Amino acid sequence: MESLIQTIAVYALPVLFGITLHEAAHGYVARMFGDPTAWQAGRISLNPLRHVDPMGTIVVPVVLLFASKLMGGGGLLFGWAKPVPVDWGRLRHPKRDMLWVALAGPASNLVMAILWAISLRLLAETGMVAGQGDFWVRMAIAGVQVNLILMALNLVPLPPLDGGRIVFSLLPPRLAWQYSRIEPYGLLILVVLMFTGALWVILRPLLAFGQLIVNAFL
Repeated sequence: MESLIQTIAVYALPVLFGITLHEAAHGYVARMFGDPTAWQAGRISLNPLRHVDPMGTIVVPVVLLFASKLMGGGGLLFGWAKPVPVDWGRLRHPKRDMLWVALAGPASNLVMAILWAISLRLLAETGMVAGQGDFWVRMAIAGVQVNLILMALNLVPLPPLDGGRIVFSLLPPRLAWQYSRIEPYGLLILVVLMFTGALWVILRPLLAFGQLIVNAFL
């Protein structure tokens, strides 16, 4: 139990900021491209409390972490924040601008992974990495891991994930409309991919891409 509490403490801030600032980034970029909906709702904020979904940001990650630890795993993490309201029709060029609004979330996770990597490097330069046991070192490592996973997961080309929005934006209008019809089944498909192991086949190159960038800052 003590080990689990320590793990939760290490992952708490990376998960909280990784999930919630991802949503804030969507709202910020949407406002840049003409949709002030999130700004009017007070959701363009660096305050995580404005984005926390009690179930998705707290309960689900903790339960998954607890369950995976009991089964001897390294700790499975998955969660979500309250979706930032975006009115696609208010964007200046809805189909084109959707790409940048969707991309903002995963991009924010990559930036956070880089910032955690820089903090890890600074800790190493002060000699705090020795033994990998220091709390802040473990948190920095968790910050890199959590944000790379969130980036990769959200880039899966499946609506309603960000990757699905990006694909929709890039496809010709007729194909985009046909592609969007799978959105009601998107999360079910994601769960099936997760339990069959096929999801990791998709995530692996995305994680490798993110890790390659992060390594440049270590």
